[in-house]
Amino acid sequence: MLKRQFNGSRLKEGRIYRGYTITELAEHLGVSKQMISKYENGKAIPTFEALVGIVNLLEFPRDYFYEEPVEVKTGNTYFRSLLSTGKKDREMQRDRVKYLSILRAMLEEYVDFPELDLPAIPDEHEHDIELTAKRVRDAWGLGTRPIKNLVYLMETKGFVLSSLKLDQKSIDAFGMQSEINGKIFYTIVLGNDKSSFYRRQFSLAHELAHIILHDPFLNLEDLNKEEFKQLENEANEFAAAFLLPKEEFIRDVSIHPTDLEYYKVLKKKWNVSIGMMVMRAYKLGIISQGSYQYMQRSMSKNGWRKQEPFDTIKEMAEPVSIRQAVELLIENDYVTGEELISKLSTEYGLTLFRTDIEELLAVDSGYLKSKDEAIPNNIVSLKDRLDKEQKLN
Repeated sequence: MLKRQFNGSRLKEGRIYRGYTITELAEHLGVSKQMISKYENGKAIPTFEALVGIVNLLEFPRDYFYEEPVEVKTGNTYFRSLLSTGKKDREMQRDRVKYLSILRAMLEEYVDFPELDLPAIPDEHEHDIELTAKRVRDAWGLGTRPIKNLVYLMETKGFVLSSLKLDQKSIDAFGMQSEINGKIFYTIVLGNDKSSFYRRQFSLAHELAHIILHDPFLNLEDLNKEEFKQLENEANEFAAAFLLPKEEFIRDVSIHPTDLEYYKVLKKKWNVSIGMMVMRAYKLGIISQGSYQYMQRSMSKNGWRKQEPFDTIKEMAEPVSIRQAVELLIENDYVTGEELISKLSTEYGLTLFRTDIEELLAVDSGYLKSKDEAIPNNIVSLKDRLDKEQKLN
């Protein structure tokens, strides 16, 4: 029987996934930073005591640190706010996208998802953001209509979407391209702890912009602050042009361009925030700089910076395709949750606790739990009903 080797790269992956630095992990384990580095680079193997500490602290199964995962070729991770998202936070979320892509690849063995429909943009148009946004709309048959639910639209176009509690104030959404077994996936994770329906529309359009406009393998660490800012500005411009097509929006907003009460009406139609529409109107030259600044002050006075009208009324759009796939399989007794977890481990080299998988799949806690799964550390159990009845007779 072959003895499995400790996978140091998995230690690094798990450490970053849980948000620990090398220094923090070393302090928890009572070893040096140099020793953690040796573990991660395959130059030393953790002692049994250190391994128990790693498993308990990082909350991954022991097998997670001893397996070779399926090959996943990944690009960089684009965030909704690149400038305000630190390197540690970007790295921490990266593998969530990767693991979600692996789960999607596994589910596609059972379920037919929509094929990816990513419009091709001619090279000569790549610097014309208005035209690029129009071409995407045309390719998807949207015309100049408002987009009622961008989450649903992008799922029908084959994008992999999920909504997770991120506990990071600077992160609204992030996405990444990955390739598994020769198939390309575009995966986007949406934060679900602070967004409104309208903010989510823009965040998702912003991530779509990075996919359409920017090199998925660009090394973000090589960019300076101004280059970061340029990427963000381009993504913001695309999102605005995509959600608010130029000619149609100009016709609408020109009726009462400086009346914030009128923007409340437009918000219901276009499904985007008032702040975004005011900015779009200013960028298109519909309102002057003086009017724009006055409207900004008025919005601040009204408290609309933190919460606009209707933000708490309209229900936030949630991704559904992955959850529906899991429910379709389990409710029809095609597979059990236990079998999905086992397949993920044995065939894709990704052993995770059930709770982590349920979070990534956005299913209810306990949904993947087998009906006859034993309760851990349970001292007593219910007697078999049939045995009890036989004794009574």
